[in-house]
Amino acid sequence: MTTVSPAPPPSMRLRELAFGAACAAALRAAARLGVADALGDGPMAVEDLAAAVKTEPRPLRRLLRALTCYGVFAEHEDGTFAHTDMSRLLREDDPNSLRYITLWCTEPWTWNAWPKLDEAVRTGRNVVEDLYGKEFFTYLNEDAPESADVFNRAMTTSSRQSARDVAELLDLSGSSSVADIGGGQGHVVASLLEKYPSMHGTLLDLPPVVRNADPRLREGGALADRVRIVPGDCREAIPVKADVYIIKNILEWDDDSTARCLRNVVAAGGSGARVVVIENLVDDTPSMRFSTAMDLLLLLNVGGAKHTTKSMVDRITAAGLIIDDIRPVNPYLHAFDCSVPQ
Repeated sequence: MTTVSPAPPPSMRLRELAFGAACAAALRAAARLGVADALGDGPMAVEDLAAAVKTEPRPLRRLLRALTCYGVFAEHEDGTFAHTDMSRLLREDDPNSLRYITLWCTEPWTWNAWPKLDEAVRTGRNVVEDLYGKEFFTYLNEDAPESADVFNRAMTTSSRQSARDVAELLDLSGSSSVADIGGGQGHVVASLLEKYPSMHGTLLDLPPVVRNADPRLREGGALADRVRIVPGDCREAIPVKADVYIIKNILEWDDDSTARCLRNVVAAGGSGARVVVIENLVDDTPSMRFSTAMDLLLLLNVGGAKHTTKSMVDRITAAGLIIDDIRPVNPYLHAFDCSVPQ
């Protein structure tokens, strides 16, 4: 039976870290093959699992053994494999599925970009434009549609899962309107409208994004009569008036873009408006390893950054907002509750 080993000495731990790409590749392979989806509630023999996912049994055993070392699957003494709490998250039908997040973090472009991290650190510039001759999202949408689809699915999954936490955290009982700025498909505004039946909402994001808004918000949807969908770029202008503005996980661009977005929110909301900024942080959080890794990935692909508490506070206050409270939303998100001065 393969078990998770005790902590190795530093020399072996460094070797393991240097082989980190093997773990990422193994997770990607398991996700693409649908191993977790094919594995039932009970243990399965490798031969049966291989037949279900159309692979050879021997290399599949090797893949499963590697992932078992990280606690992703469990191997029993009779050689069968079973689910763990982590492997279930690779299932597409799990309500907390991380399948598309796993695929997004290991898309083909990432394997080309990571080896150039030293160059990005040296220059402070993203490397994707040098690799592909295009700005990152232009490259995705024009040259890598499969990766663009994975990105959209990953963001949808992440937004849907965190929207519940945001709606639970925020007390908007004294407000009549809320605007979700750069809100993707609108999961946050939808969750808030469901929580507050008399509230009206607005979703603002780029035209290709809002075209695929949550069905609840589109014509015929349960919330359609209480929401306005506005195509636009929050870095250019925010033609939306609301009592409360939500800005979630978008202030990761270069500093100029972040500043423009925050200034536009202040201008749109005016005196007394409430602005809630929700971000991953790279300090004071249980998700430091994940957040710092995403921070480096942002440096590689768009030249952006995850924030520390201080850097987020500095940018918010520089835009003219007053921070009234900072508190965790969940283990990987923090909310900065702010207001436009009277």
